[in-house]
Amino acid sequence: MIDRRSFLHGSVATLALAPAAIAKSATTAVHKDLAGLTAPIEIVDDIYGIPHIRAASIPDAFFGQGYVVARDRLFQIDLSHRRELGRLAEAFGSDFVKHDAVAKLFHYRGDLDAELRRIPADVLACARSYVAGINARIDELVADPSLLPLEYGILGVTPIKWDVRTFVLARGASIGNADDEVRRAQLAALGLLDLDAVVAPLRPAWTMTVPPGLDVAAVSDADLGVLRQGGLPFGPGTPTLEPSETPVERANAGSNAWTIAPSRSATGRPILANDPHLGIGGWGPRHVAHLTAPGLDVMGGGAPGLPGIMQGHTDRFAFGRTNFHIDQEDLFVLELDPADPERYRHAGGWKRFTRIEAPIAVKDGPAQSATLRYSVQGPVISHDPARHRATVLGSIAMQPGGGGSFSMIAINLARDWTSLRQAFRLHPSPTNFHYADIDGNTGWQVIGFAPIRKTGVGLLPVPGDGRYDWTGMRDFASLPSEYNPKKGWFASANQNNLPTDWPRDRITAFSFRDPYRYDRIADVLTTQPRHALTDSVALQHDTLSTPARQLLALLPKRASDAGNMLRGWNGHIDADSAPAALFEILWRDLGERMLAAIVPERAQALVTEIAPSVLLGLLAHPDKRLGSDPAAARDAMLDAAMLSAWASAKTLLGPDPAKWRWGTLHQVRIAHPLSRVPAIAAAFPPIGGEGTGGDSYTVMARWLGSGPSWKASGGASYLQVIDVGAWDKSLMLNLPGQSNDPRSPHYRDQYAPWIAGRMHPMLFSRAAVDANVAERTALDPGRTRNRR
Repeated sequence: MIDRRSFLHGSVATLALAPAAIAKSATTAVHKDLAGLTAPIEIVDDIYGIPHIRAASIPDAFFGQGYVVARDRLFQIDLSHRRELGRLAEAFGSDFVKHDAVAKLFHYRGDLDAELRRIPADVLACARSYVAGINARIDELVADPSLLPLEYGILGVTPIKWDVRTFVLARGASIGNADDEVRRAQLAALGLLDLDAVVAPLRPAWTMTVPPGLDVAAVSDADLGVLRQGGLPFGPGTPTLEPSETPVERANAGSNAWTIAPSRSATGRPILANDPHLGIGGWGPRHVAHLTAPGLDVMGGGAPGLPGIMQGHTDRFAFGRTNFHIDQEDLFVLELDPADPERYRHAGGWKRFTRIEAPIAVKDGPAQSATLRYSVQGPVISHDPARHRATVLGSIAMQPGGGGSFSMIAINLARDWTSLRQAFRLHPSPTNFHYADIDGNTGWQVIGFAPIRKTGVGLLPVPGDGRYDWTGMRDFASLPSEYNPKKGWFASANQNNLPTDWPRDRITAFSFRDPYRYDRIADVLTTQPRHALTDSVALQHDTLSTPARQLLALLPKRASDAGNMLRGWNGHIDADSAPAALFEILWRDLGERMLAAIVPERAQALVTEIAPSVLLGLLAHPDKRLGSDPAAARDAMLDAAMLSAWASAKTLLGPDPAKWRWGTLHQVRIAHPLSRVPAIAAAFPPIGGEGTGGDSYTVMARWLGSGPSWKASGGASYLQVIDVGAWDKSLMLNLPGQSNDPRSPHYRDQYAPWIAGRMHPMLFSRAAVDANVAERTALDPGRTRNRR
């Protein structure tokens, strides 16, 4: 078997020489006149498809970013834009009206101009230019429809223009943790609230109680209302465009990041590594760009359709991010006035909903109207006059300042830790922010907005009569941070990283993950007094499974086919490993058996998952939940599961165990999100054919989807390892490539390297970029301006 760590070290050493060693493509020059620019800019595309934008002003650099995102990912950002604006039905017909209504329900109903006035002038100027860059590319394509991405001709639509006001208008319909709140209330109604800890143990530990005044027996899935609509109707079973909204994706969504101080670094400079974990299977969630202008030099991965770079580095500092946990949504249950369902009980009286009739244009049909209601807490997601009941989703995103579309620009414009702290005021979403600068400083700051509740902690729905309303928000200044920690490193992997002495009345959430990834990262970093870039690459691709090792220690000692294979295994979830495949099959089987054993029938529809720590805890220390003889029941369960897993492995992988491979099951397949449309499927060939190692609990996170499938449905599609100050030595990957166009050489060019863990140079200096040019494009100002 190949030593993966040695293999990765050798691969990175080879790639570090790439600027001098890789044969260069023929360079072509393209000149274009575009409205919206103030001065000419040059776009230099390197051999990896990464655009390096060279502008005379900072806003023009962001114009260039908008232009190249639209060049490489137009349909991706256009469809998302339509969805957020509630303009799908006008392009695709009446089946989309209900989706447009939900989008409009989550539009900000306050003063948009006041929201824009919150944004510093230099940041807003960059956002306007980004929008102008997108619009300039749209104008270019509309003028010559033959250049449009293939989807437009297939679906018979044209792209819509952008406006900077969209960034403060569309807040996005998100279920957040509202379904968790409903599940807990339903379990409480059965007298089984303690079973919620089987699904998601609270971290930090907390004793749940039913909020006074909440009738848990009345809570049902219907209270989630319009948030349960499902995917867009492009075809049977078309998935949602936001995979993070599925329970499996939300349970696994996270990231890894670590920052190494010069005192612990083999380079004598800081190292910052980051690999955000997002859905895999559709469009790539990151687009890489490099923006340069006097006073700006920033490169890294951005979210298509949002201005700025989310993970990367400037010429002064590197930055990364992982999900922190702040409970930013509450589900409020309102009592309607029996005599007038447009009124709800609040603060001792009846208050009238704010009601808006929102027009929805419909293709080939008359316009329709959606009735939108708002209470003092937020948008009404369910309105049921027959039951005198309504539910409201209170959300940070719907509050003044709750839209974070400008935050990346502000972070990119910062020059140091001090100026970053001003930028953080524009960043509402919960994030562990990692920092390392050329002066050797490192820092960690939790950023995001946390609601201040009159009472309660947000774990169950609450009455909407005023007792549980929010009274304000706290920003990053009230959250944990650390600067130049003495131990010389820090890491975040969605574990509970609240300080041990953190005030109990300021706990931000109880949904922190099992700490398996963090513990493995910490184990490795503490044993490396001189951590190298190659060490970070190896750690990002580390497949050691702590749950697997813990399960191996619990297996019966008596001989069996499954036991014999697993006992000699090292616990690494490698793609070419037969024991890893058997373990994954066994793990799923054990989870199902344990749920059947400990969950009463009346609660089985609610408790459909078991947390790994709970499963392992019950196997290690069986208790009365397994019956009068827990140890015997545990042993019988293990024996039955091992026998069943061995039989399943033969069915799935063939009769010869020597040929079993985890990668045979754990395939990485990427398809167009609308591939249910036959013409889309024909025009956009799926990217696949390879399997991968890893699972939900390895540092190399490649988690499984829901249902019977074994394919990888999420993980670290974008990876970066940054040598702070020696920028050209930094490394990256971006699955599956920069372009969504199957005619582009960058449609899938990073699929094979990603599978193999071969990272490529993150070219940054002008000399390194100019030595690896594939194409040059000169953009010149047009005659008119197009900035709104």
